[in-house]
Amino acid sequence: MLRALRSSSTTILPEPPQPQAFLSTIHPHIDPSQTKCTTPKPFPYTTTLPTLLQPISDQNPPPHLSYAPLFQFLTGQNFLKLGQQIHAHMTLHGLQPNAFLGAKMVAMYASSGDLESAVTVFRKIKDPTSLLYNSIIRAYTNNGYPLKTIDIYREMHSLRLKGDNFTFPFVLKSCANVLDVWMGECVHGQSLRFGLELDAYVGTSLIDFYVKVGELRDANKVFDLMTVRAVSSWNALIAGYMKEGEIRVAEDLFRGMPCRNIVSWTSMISGYTQNGLAEEALSLFDEMLKEDSEVKPNWVTIMSVLPACAHSASFERGRRINEYVDRIGLESNPSVQTALIAMYAKCGSLVNARCCFDRILENEKNLCAWNTMITAYASHGQGLESVSTFENMVRAGVYPDAITFTGLLSGCSHSGLVEFGLRYFNSMQTKYSVEPRHEHYACIVDLLARAGRLVEAKEFIKKIPMQPGPSIWGALLAACRKSRNLQIAEIAAKELFVLEPENSCNYILLSNMYAEAGMWKEVDKLRARLKCEGIKKNPGCSWIEIKGKAHLFLSGDLSHPQSKEIYNLLEALPEKIKAAGYIPNTSFVLHDISEEEKEQNLIIHSEKLAIAFGLLNTNPEVVIRITKNLRICGDCHTVIKFISKIYEREIVVRDVNRFHHFRDGACSCGDYW
Repeated sequence: MLRALRSSSTTILPEPPQPQAFLSTIHPHIDPSQTKCTTPKPFPYTTTLPTLLQPISDQNPPPHLSYAPLFQFLTGQNFLKLGQQIHAHMTLHGLQPNAFLGAKMVAMYASSGDLESAVTVFRKIKDPTSLLYNSIIRAYTNNGYPLKTIDIYREMHSLRLKGDNFTFPFVLKSCANVLDVWMGECVHGQSLRFGLELDAYVGTSLIDFYVKVGELRDANKVFDLMTVRAVSSWNALIAGYMKEGEIRVAEDLFRGMPCRNIVSWTSMISGYTQNGLAEEALSLFDEMLKEDSEVKPNWVTIMSVLPACAHSASFERGRRINEYVDRIGLESNPSVQTALIAMYAKCGSLVNARCCFDRILENEKNLCAWNTMITAYASHGQGLESVSTFENMVRAGVYPDAITFTGLLSGCSHSGLVEFGLRYFNSMQTKYSVEPRHEHYACIVDLLARAGRLVEAKEFIKKIPMQPGPSIWGALLAACRKSRNLQIAEIAAKELFVLEPENSCNYILLSNMYAEAGMWKEVDKLRARLKCEGIKKNPGCSWIEIKGKAHLFLSGDLSHPQSKEIYNLLEALPEKIKAAGYIPNTSFVLHDISEEEKEQNLIIHSEKLAIAFGLLNTNPEVVIRITKNLRICGDCHTVIKFISKIYEREIVVRDVNRFHHFRDGACSCGDYW
């Protein structure tokens, strides 16, 4: 539009449009009740648009500064066409903006999404001021161009124009975004020179900058020097300490705040969740829900606490949060529904996850929502559903990214859809312009190896155009146990011992294979190596949530108050399930002992203890949901199938790799795991 306005001095200007023309243009798009700003603000926001247009129609030529209130009124209103028409009206009258008017025009164009025109206006101003530079700095920052912001600030500084409390916060934000510590420190120095370090807005921006670049000590120094601390200053420092894992310091700050807002509470909840403190996050969220709480959760708070439910597999807590979401009218919020999809999927309920996905309007299903649903199906071993959802996404016009293919390929791997997986992998670059990453190559190795194509998987690793990492060799090693291929397992394990020497799981997996093969000397060698190098085995544990409380069990655990009842049930179990056809798989007991002792050891696995507790403490119609920190063992997998049939119960087990849904003697994985 601006290029079209350029003309020579001899050009005959057409008659400028009248203000009435502007009004007729926007009337179809504006609710008359909204022509006034809904909150009390200074002039011109308390003035109607027709009144603002009056000065440019009553006088010829119009007063130069009469355009400024118009552009200011339109800033943030997203009426780009009207702004362009007013700009054209001004130009056709032969008026050129000065720095003050130019700043208003830059703000209008930038807030309407037309950054190019904002920059063009900025560059045409002959005598720029700090106000004008502030407007373009804000424009670049808000539109996601941090490097441009920094360049413009350097230019402003070279012209000896003084920055103020509207300049430095945006420049500091840009420095933080690109981790430019040196430039941020220079800005800090400038704020000191101009006496602005104690300004609440600048001080908070400095704290936020130092937090994001990892200089927490400097952030704390700025905080200590502030005489007046805004709530945002406290919030920024709390977020910083949570980011660094300094939980207790963050808690002390939170408790010491003179007043807290929604950001304060959300920062704490988000920090707890990110540091794996799910119970603390959920407890603080519950505190917000109390009747006497002055601050209630908003959609950001809810999105921060839902991962805590997923982390601890707290299905009931997640369901109650979902009910709260519905009560406060967020049931149609796409971001909240996407977070609910992830929560339900990780808590073992695909039905609820799909229900939340279906609640999102088709035109509001963004890439994140589709990716979350594809990944949900993949983690539950529903590969065909992952494929179907992917195809629906593409038909909806949503383009896949690297995360999409990680979920899709994982789904194919868990379901044995080898040809589907290979086809999608080969189409990543050619059809969708997505560069395969390390995790995609790991999925293909897993895909081939799970299907028993170990040699092909090993050869594929040789062709990977990057150094194979632990996930790639780990996928190969894990699949070797199922195929009982010790030769390739030893190759994969050797690589893993170098890549992650402190990961006990790799040693244990190879040791298990040696034990299954009766190679007890090799088992002893690996155990001696573990002991010599001080590598500790992660104990297997399982937990179940009943009535909002999590109950944790270790293998052979006798500490639970109901241990006696649990073991009585388990001792009677073998006879029942043997009558139904169960044969104990003692190869999963990795000790050189008698068969009878091996069978006894199988009974006390943590997942069996958790399920027994669930049988004793839940009604028949309730789904028993178990979470295990390691991979479920083969014998437990078989036993749970028999339990689901004999007791007529639905049981969901989430292990470190995937979900298993047991019902009527069968598992959703189809024994392909």
